[in-house]
Amino acid sequence: MGDILSQNEIDDLLAQLNTGEINVQEFKRDSGEKKIKEHDFKRPSKFAKDHLRTMQIIHENYARYITNFLSGYLRTLVQVDVISIEAVQYSEFTNSIANPAVLAIINFSPMPGSIVFDFSPPIAYALIERILGGKGSGIEKVRGFTEIEVAILMRIISQMLTYMTEPWENVAVVKPTLDRIETNAQFVQIMNPTEMVALVTFQAKVGEVEGLMNLCIPHMVVEPVMSKLSTKIWFSMIEKGTTEETRKSIELKVEETKVPVIAVLGRTTLMVSEFLQLQTGDVLPLNTTVNGDMEVMVGELHKFNAKPGVRNKRAAVKITEVIRRGDD
Repeated sequence: MGDILSQNEIDDLLAQLNTGEINVQEFKRDSGEKKIKEHDFKRPSKFAKDHLRTMQIIHENYARYITNFLSGYLRTLVQVDVISIEAVQYSEFTNSIANPAVLAIINFSPMPGSIVFDFSPPIAYALIERILGGKGSGIEKVRGFTEIEVAILMRIISQMLTYMTEPWENVAVVKPTLDRIETNAQFVQIMNPTEMVALVTFQAKVGEVEGLMNLCIPHMVVEPVMSKLSTKIWFSMIEKGTTEETRKSIELKVEETKVPVIAVLGRTTLMVSEFLQLQTGDVLPLNTTVNGDMEVMVGELHKFNAKPGVRNKRAAVKITEVIRRGDD
């Protein structure tokens, strides 16, 4: 949006037009000129803003999933957030990787090719220390990773990948699997250095340790589903799933949910001294009459009234009234 002129500035502009200080024809010539947009042939833009926006929404959902998973798995406070997503050349991504690094090569089946999940060393050390029972404070001096540490990281990254399927389900049914972990960027030349990639950057916090995680998604991997990486199509698919499949799934889960149902024969109140003196054969008067209704509790809510009885030689109750409230 352009600058908003004040009333004084508008008056000055009209006065200059009247005196001839400003030539209107110059403005007409400028507005008639074609605007030229520069194109960099070395860095062709293969990801539109709409594609990047959709991928940001997908990975914001993924960040919430792994935040919940890591918090429970590590038994500590974990927060993962998407801070940026941009289209860059693959060489720019590899040149920015520290050494040593944790580079997970992921087979993004059934999409062609692989993606790369990069973990900064502080985050990787914190994950390893928490899994081994430490405080997760990381280490002061950066060093290489042992084979045992790499095996631990492979296990936790494999579990993190299982949560990537659901955020992507509206675009494609993907089954990402961990291929290997490299600790040197020179061994991760999985594509042409000039290939364009979408680089998703996460800000991660494990306990008191903060660091970055980068997810590198090459254009050739998502090229078969680029048409579905439109926010309009993506949101329409979400709405469709919500009204049909999601509703049926929720109904099924609700029907299978188990809740405790308790029939209360009656209630009474005793002092502690009276309770301590109770003996076998003592009679306690209840607040219900012989012909009165019993309370049937569903969870902690009084939902029904009922009469006691017997059915098939088993104690039973017969519902006589449904208790309805305004908030039910």
